[in-house]
Amino acid sequence: MAFTPMRLFVALTPPAAVLDELEAATAPLRAQRRDLRWTSRDAWHVTLAFLGEVDEAAVASLLPRLERAAGRHPRFGLELAGAGAFPNASRARVLWNGLDGDRRELSGLAASVAAGVRQAGAASPEEGRPFRPHVTLARCRGNADVRPIVAALGDYRGRQWTAEDICLIHSRPGQQPRFVTVGSWPLGAAPPQLPGGQQEPGE
Repeated sequence: MAFTPMRLFVALTPPAAVLDELEAATAPLRAQRRDLRWTSRDAWHVTLAFLGEVDEAAVASLLPRLERAAGRHPRFGLELAGAGAFPNASRARVLWNGLDGDRRELSGLAASVAAGVRQAGAASPEEGRPFRPHVTLARCRGNADVRPIVAALGDYRGRQWTAEDICLIHSRPGQQPRFVTVGSWPLGAAPPQLPGGQQEPGE
């Protein structure tokens, strides 16, 4: 049977209690702004790397490299906090919830994941863009003015949670479930040796 390339991304998934708080905070805003395409709860991830379409060989090579990337980093604390928009709040295309906590460790983890992705031959179409961690709340038709929403969520701060693992997620537009976890790897576990004694950049 032929292998169909998979649309993949690597992410952290906040715990259910954290998502409960965010859902409660955004519910009244969703009712006020039905012109926005609000994302569903199952789409609330902190993306570390978006890979796009990945073939079978790259997927096989990617899995042990993600395990190594996770194993080289300890668990760390994060909080969902504030809001913003890309490219800006007055002419937004994406509305997002931000993050606070150990941003340095988060950025280091994202860099390790990106290195593993490159080594696996699954380079992201977003390669070279600065890492801007966020949770996407809504996508906008045209250029929407979301300044009132950004202001309303400006003081939002959820409970602290611990990033414990990374997940490789298959995105399946138009299907249910929309997101399927292909694999997950704990942070801080002893990383396995890659075939041939290979090491990722930065080791």
